[in-house]
Amino acid sequence: MRGLDGKVAIILGGATKIGQAVVDAFAQAGTRVMIADINAEAGAALTRDGVAFTACDLRKDDDIEALVKATRDRFGRIDFLVNVACSYLDNGADSPRAEWLEALDVNVVGSVMLMQAARADLAANKGAIVNFGSISGRVAQTGRWLYPVSKAAILQLTRNQAMDLAPEGIRVNAVSPGWTWSNIMDELTGGDRAKTDAVAAPFHLLGRTGNPEEVASAVLFLCSDEASFITGTDIRVDGGYTAMGPEQNVPAIPKLME
Repeated sequence: MRGLDGKVAIILGGATKIGQAVVDAFAQAGTRVMIADINAEAGAALTRDGVAFTACDLRKDDDIEALVKATRDRFGRIDFLVNVACSYLDNGADSPRAEWLEALDVNVVGSVMLMQAARADLAANKGAIVNFGSISGRVAQTGRWLYPVSKAAILQLTRNQAMDLAPEGIRVNAVSPGWTWSNIMDELTGGDRAKTDAVAAPFHLLGRTGNPEEVASAVLFLCSDEASFITGTDIRVDGGYTAMGPEQNVPAIPKLME
């Protein structure tokens, strides 16, 4: 894809499974990458030529300012922000105020603070931002409130950012993954990808869980020159999850005759 070689991307949450796939995809395209993550050990292990790491807690403004400075100092510019990092903290209707504030701080506010800190660089380079929404931001999910609400907020944030940053030449879009082989899926199943695919199958037209690399490809497209006239939108990398609505990819009527 055009417009990626020689550029610089900051990947918040770059030490996660999906984050690593995004980092690798950018690196292969010739983009230099600054990984930012709270997991210092995992992040540092990913460094190589053209890929650096800065420990960052996106709940702390000083960390965000230090991340932007470290990226400028190391690579001399900032072209792309990709906001993969998120919290899965969610006790549904029983979530106390502190958990609401924590989830929104990590899932929404932190990325805004990063945008503010890097805005001048993005404007100077006519850069792009890719936020991470989710299928969870469009449907009700039993027992989950914080994560879906924060992801829905990200989709609205993407539209607002796209409008107000367009005069500066900054494009802002989002990707909304379906079930993807990620840290949380790995942890919940004890590393059982086959089980994850089997549980995901009825909820996705393509009958499986997505690969991190498939999400990364959409991120790269949105940052590339191929997407130069795309802003304020969301690509659903969800294997057809949202296309089904309340349906599943198995026949319902035969169940009435069982």
